[in-house]
Amino acid sequence: MPRKILALSFAVFIIMLAMAPLAIAAEEISSAQYKYYGYVVLGCIGGLSIAAVGGGWAMSSAVKSAMTGMARNPGAAEKMTIPLIIGLALMEALVIYTFVIALILLFVKPYP
Repeated sequence: MPRKILALSFAVFIIMLAMAPLAIAAEEISSAQYKYYGYVVLGCIGGLSIAAVGGGWAMSSAVKSAMTGMARNPGAAEKMTIPLIIGLALMEALVIYTFVIALILLFVKPYP
């Protein structure tokens, strides 16, 4: 094993040992918090799956329509390319926004 990997592994091991008292001192989680995080996880899974399926379906439909239009009228391909890319970016942005909201919900602490 190269020396750099060995040194990095040793450093990570020491950091983990130093963090052990913090994990032991962590406070207990109440049943209301378990329930909250369970609902948040279910909501995030549902939201992300709906956003991903809807985004993928919309993108495939947009690309199919653009390819059909370009095949029928090759002269209009230059005029269709930029609106297609902008539309695909906006569709993908909706999925990314859903992902960001899911991360915010997962990492916010509603209980003091």
